[in-house]
Amino acid sequence: MHLKLQTKLYMGFSFLFLIIVIIWVFSSVYIFKLSSDSDAMLRDNYKSVVAMKDLSISLDEMKDIQSEFFFHKPSFYTDSTYSSKIRDFEKNLRAEENNITEVGEKELVILLTNSFYEYTNHFTSIRNDSLTVNKSYFFDLLQEYNEVKKYITGISDLNMEAIIKKNDKLKETSNKAFMYISIVGTVFFLISFSILMNFPRNIADPVKELTKGIREIARKNYDQQLHINSKDEFGELAKAFNTMAIKLNEFEKSNLYKILFEKKRIESIISNIKDAIIGLDEKKEIIFSNPVACDLLGIPVADLIGKNISDVSLKNDLFKNITKDLLNNTYKSKEFNPLKIIAGGKESYFIKDILDVYTTGTGENEQQLIGHLIILKNITKFQELDDAKTNFIATVSHELKNPISSARLNLKLLEDSRVGELNEEQKILLKNVRDELNRLLKITGELLDLSQVETGNIQLEIQAMDPHIVIDYALHAVKYQADQKKIGITMNIPEEFPLINADAEKTAWVLINFLNNAIHYSGENTSIILTVRKEEREVQFSVKDFGQGIEEKYLDKIFERFFRIPGVSKSGTGLGLAISKEFITKQKGRIWVESKPGEGSTFYFTVPLA
Repeated sequence: MHLKLQTKLYMGFSFLFLIIVIIWVFSSVYIFKLSSDSDAMLRDNYKSVVAMKDLSISLDEMKDIQSEFFFHKPSFYTDSTYSSKIRDFEKNLRAEENNITEVGEKELVILLTNSFYEYTNHFTSIRNDSLTVNKSYFFDLLQEYNEVKKYITGISDLNMEAIIKKNDKLKETSNKAFMYISIVGTVFFLISFSILMNFPRNIADPVKELTKGIREIARKNYDQQLHINSKDEFGELAKAFNTMAIKLNEFEKSNLYKILFEKKRIESIISNIKDAIIGLDEKKEIIFSNPVACDLLGIPVADLIGKNISDVSLKNDLFKNITKDLLNNTYKSKEFNPLKIIAGGKESYFIKDILDVYTTGTGENEQQLIGHLIILKNITKFQELDDAKTNFIATVSHELKNPISSARLNLKLLEDSRVGELNEEQKILLKNVRDELNRLLKITGELLDLSQVETGNIQLEIQAMDPHIVIDYALHAVKYQADQKKIGITMNIPEEFPLINADAEKTAWVLINFLNNAIHYSGENTSIILTVRKEEREVQFSVKDFGQGIEEKYLDKIFERFFRIPGVSKSGTGLGLAISKEFITKQKGRIWVESKPGEGSTFYFTVPLA
């Protein structure tokens, strides 16, 4: 008879349940019996032993009182003390009368009761007869005392013997329970051990074989077959698996032509892309390279396919420069600059992108890295246009400086009273002209700085210096603007500070720009907070204002060139923060902003310690 897997599981768990029930019943029966016998022993005999002990104590105390009365201080004797001892004795005697459990115990209790009352009555009768006190005490009263003591001891011994017998019975019951439970436990242990050694194997072996088969199918080994001859669910599963493998094998062979055709189509698409593309697998071995990439590197495709990028880098400096960030695993957090490559006797510029390629396997949830793509986009035309724009801006800015300076000089001459007195309207007009000329001069200055940044001609004089030099220079430069709007600058600056590695002029330019912006966007009679503090390996400068703040969606764009926040009427050229970012990053510092609308903004930058 072939049993189903479900039936086997039901039988196994039912047998386990039966073992638990049988052992539970055996244990419960004997534990209840032991508990009952123990409770009876404590309830019956132990109470009697305790009562006899209390009777003996009360009797001895009565004897001591009598002895004091006869031989020492009869005047100190009181009936209340003696009577309380008699009441204690009678209380324990009644407890014993209500707890008679053994054969002969009742007769002993009656004898004890009679003897006690004879003893107490005799004492009452002789305590007022001083002539016969000594004789009655030694010959009669002590004998009656010993008689009462004898009956107390007899009852106590009777109950102690009963406790010993019942204790022996408890031991016998305990041994019997241990023997029966051990026999039952041993039998069930042997049966369970046999099941444990065989039953899991009957389930685990088919599961292992099935798992192995599934892994082979995942590797596209469709010739895999399972050999499970059981007639249960595993046998049915093996038949279904073998049928599936045959069908997959047929499907694989029928679709092989389509797969090869799609592969050639993808290769053709990659070959016709104008950008240089190099494909790598998860081991960083080259799996394809289009003709543009091969021509750019000057390496035939046959010398690239199947090679690890570290091996190719040893033979080709350009390839080494392109892939060094991937080899060092620093490409994820790095922003690549345009790459200049001389190919065919001409300078060309490329932007490099390194992309990770992930896939999710069928039936899986987690993504798995399967390779990388290196893409070089040709931006030569855009770079040439950008260079032309930069040169044009530099030229125009430089050429504008002379007429602006001349106009400022002429403006100053017009304001001189020796030329002629001006009326109020003319003074207002001249002030407006001066403001516009100053604004125009600031714009041309920023454009010149921008042209230096874009051409890479920033001249930095980095040296160890005291941060207070930058702070004092910046505060002096913005004092007039702050006073005009009655804005107070609160400073959180330690008196002593370690030296920093920075360009004093460029760092002060950034701090002045932060302070000017804070003053510009703050209302009158408000305040600005300038904070400077030392961190682990750098010094952090921050300027906090309480103006209108910046929306979160603009925080990432605030340092881009020519960016101006929409709807802000007091916006400048959009170059100051972009130039500030270039100045700070060139000094190996960091720059960022934190802001919430309606709560103001805080601009930060850091420079390294000396």
